[in-house]
Amino acid sequence: MPWGATRFLFLIGALSLFIFGMKTMTEGIQASAGIRLRQILESMTKNRVTGVLSGFLLTGVLQSSSATTVMTVSFVNAGLISLAQSAGIMMGANMGTTITGWIVSLLGFRVDITVYALAILAVAAPLLFMRKTEFRSWGTALTGFALLFMGLGFLKETVPTFSENSGFVQLIISYANIPVLGVIMFVILGIIITLIVQSSSTAITLTMAFCATGVIPFEAAAAMVLGENIGTTATAEVAALVGNVHAKRSARIHTLFNIIGALWMVFLIPYVLPLIGKFLAADPYSNTDAGHQAATIGLAAFHSVFNLTNVLLLIWFVPQLVKLATKTVRSRGRDDETFRLEYIDTAIQISEISLVEAKNELVKFGDITMRMCSFVRKLLTETDSDVQDDMHKRIQKYEKITDKMEVEIANYCARLSRMELSNLASERVRAILSISNNLESLGDVFYKMSSTIERKSAAKIWFTPDQRINLLEMFDLINKALANMLNNLEKDESEEIDINYAKDLERKLNKMRNHLKHEYIRRIESGNYNMRSGSVYSDLFSSLEKAGDHIINVSEALAGEI
Repeated sequence: MPWGATRFLFLIGALSLFIFGMKTMTEGIQASAGIRLRQILESMTKNRVTGVLSGFLLTGVLQSSSATTVMTVSFVNAGLISLAQSAGIMMGANMGTTITGWIVSLLGFRVDITVYALAILAVAAPLLFMRKTEFRSWGTALTGFALLFMGLGFLKETVPTFSENSGFVQLIISYANIPVLGVIMFVILGIIITLIVQSSSTAITLTMAFCATGVIPFEAAAAMVLGENIGTTATAEVAALVGNVHAKRSARIHTLFNIIGALWMVFLIPYVLPLIGKFLAADPYSNTDAGHQAATIGLAAFHSVFNLTNVLLLIWFVPQLVKLATKTVRSRGRDDETFRLEYIDTAIQISEISLVEAKNELVKFGDITMRMCSFVRKLLTETDSDVQDDMHKRIQKYEKITDKMEVEIANYCARLSRMELSNLASERVRAILSISNNLESLGDVFYKMSSTIERKSAAKIWFTPDQRINLLEMFDLINKALANMLNNLEKDESEEIDINYAKDLERKLNKMRNHLKHEYIRRIESGNYNMRSGSVYSDLFSSLEKAGDHIINVSEALAGEI
């Protein structure tokens, strides 16, 4: 078929099938091994070497450095790993992404991989219809792998071929022969391609496909690979935009690592490529089928040599990279009264990791309700009207924050629930939704109490010393219950929830509310009672008992009692 609009659409379609296959394969592997991926990152980041190894293994399994880097940014954002630990993983991810190049160069352009793709689909199809979630996830992963192979096969057939004397090839060669400047131009081209397809593996595969047909010479393709290494950092940078300053710095370390590597390799390409060429079966610079095949293998080797050397050079300068990232990404200070989901990262959709992030968001949520409680308690004894007005405003602002947090967490969990989740993960999602709902209701209770106290002050209604003492004692119980709730929220899944202590505090709150209510009714019946202050007093101790109900609901949800 001659080159034209139709064939261009075929090329885009083949590339789209390849990207879709990679995305499907990655999602399937993540869904089936999400918790194991998390455990690997947590256990293998004790030093730089194991951090590099963990990044390499994860990227090799997922076949996506973007997935690994975004996961890493997510963990830094959630406070699970440090900046220095993330640097090692980022370096390993760059090495892991070279595996795709070897698969493509050794298999993709030598054999009819469409046949293998159909065989893989034959294995994957039955798995997709099994009841067990893990089998379905692996079926999805294998289906993605097959689609990736099919896309690669179509890509090989649709990439245009040009003769050595064609104007396009001559233009590429003329720029490729310009020392340093020509290399930089193709580096920029590689960056642009990666930004468009949003995957360095896909961009490198496309570059190899053009190199295999002789459209792009060996040296120009190698420069493009350098650019594609830089372009892939955009994914982590975008993911970090919604994260905290530590997440942004982690993404910046990845960018600095790749840019520094590209800078020194730009000047060494004329010396490195001939050295690699000596180990190939044919001359990668020759315009023959054997030369083109050798060039694709040479590109895979160049990609590996570059990333391995860059890691070996920069792994000793991790502290300096951390300092540079810290200087280039300044902290704007923490305004904890401005709403923002601090831990949840919408750029990544991996069930186990997302649940960890949501849990950390709930800890922050619980801390906000505890602050609201402390403000309301202080209002009972505060006599300065300006201080009272300030606290009422802060409580109102916090109440709006809790409303927004509940909506965002609920929307996030709704997106998670549409994924392939294990039964345990589904239960955890339901628990998170229940906890979020109860924390928002707890914020509503404290806001209502603040409004009640505000009306009391405006109406010049005063409590008796006994009423104030009783309310403060009940607040002491609420504070203990909140502290226990927050402690339970901060525990890992493996730690036991202190539910007995929580239930004991709830019983004491109920007992005290019943006692105060009985005394309140008795005094009304006696006829010697200030009804205006008594009504406000009754509203407040009843609200505190409701707050206790929501607090115990949180601990019960954490203990699986929902």
